[in-house]
Amino acid sequence: MGIAHFSLLCVFRRISLTDRMLKLMDKYTDQLETLVEQRTRQLEEEKERADKLLYTMLPRQVAEKLKIGQSVAAEAFDCASIYFSDIVGFTDMCGKSTPFQVVDVLNDLYTMFDELVDKFDCYKVETIGDAYMVVSGVPERNGTRHSYEIAAMSLRFLHAIETFRVRHRPGERLGIRIGLHSGGCAAGVVGMKMPRYCLFGDTVNTASRMESTGLPSKIHTSRDFYLQLQNHGSEFITEERGTLEIKGKGQMTTYFLVGRQTPQPDPRQDFGNLLLPSQLSHHPTIKSPSLSPGSWPRTLEPTSHSNVLENGNSITPVVCVTASTPVTSEDGFDPMGRL
Repeated sequence: MGIAHFSLLCVFRRISLTDRMLKLMDKYTDQLETLVEQRTRQLEEEKERADKLLYTMLPRQVAEKLKIGQSVAAEAFDCASIYFSDIVGFTDMCGKSTPFQVVDVLNDLYTMFDELVDKFDCYKVETIGDAYMVVSGVPERNGTRHSYEIAAMSLRFLHAIETFRVRHRPGERLGIRIGLHSGGCAAGVVGMKMPRYCLFGDTVNTASRMESTGLPSKIHTSRDFYLQLQNHGSEFITEERGTLEIKGKGQMTTYFLVGRQTPQPDPRQDFGNLLLPSQLSHHPTIKSPSLSPGSWPRTLEPTSHSNVLENGNSITPVVCVTASTPVTSEDGFDPMGRL
């Protein structure tokens, strides 16, 4: 019995040791899998950060080619619109500010511009000192829309600069000169260290000349840009500046872009042109709902399809049309919903 009991005990010990080893291996495997998942997730996050940084330096399609080792050949573009601007009085400001203050001004201003560029079909090419360069139609072709995008963006820049304040000189306002030109150009990646996507051609030089011969807080355009802008009708307001002597170009007729035509108001938000119930009955195409002055609602809220007025527990639709006679408080109804 003693020998048999001892043999059985040894078998149980061997089984127990094997089970413990298997359990330890399973636990180690689980921990390893968790660790691999964590490291993979961290790697993906770092890759996303690196890609995001790369995409701020180069166009996405160009960056993707460079990532897989492909060369990026220069590409010709038949027509694009280029924006140049610089800060009026920048040299004088630098002489009265510390280098750190100058960096803060440029960073604040161009961070604001960068955010605005993203709202348009435009690509920021580069900044050199106080110069800011943007293009539309490159690297993504957009037909004839490039002049529209650059013009709309330029007007937005002028509007934004009006509210911009310099941190260390809050009492002073910055001004910028803007130059625009349209024409053919070439684009490609230059350099291996800190590669940049650059534009080349006479169009770039002419856009720079439009900026340097412009006036503070004005958008100076070439005739080529002006003609491109005519493809979009009369939405933009321009005025001819006259003929100027442009360095390296000779005599050129130039223009100022001064604004845009006021867009038509959205009838869903034009509460001032709401017809009164009494006026609806006389409208040739609209039937008036039966409402008495005492039942007129007190609140007015626009919806996605019509203006709906809330009256107690009932909802009464009101049609938005252009009234032949302006609605005033003398009619007994305040268009803004106040009785």
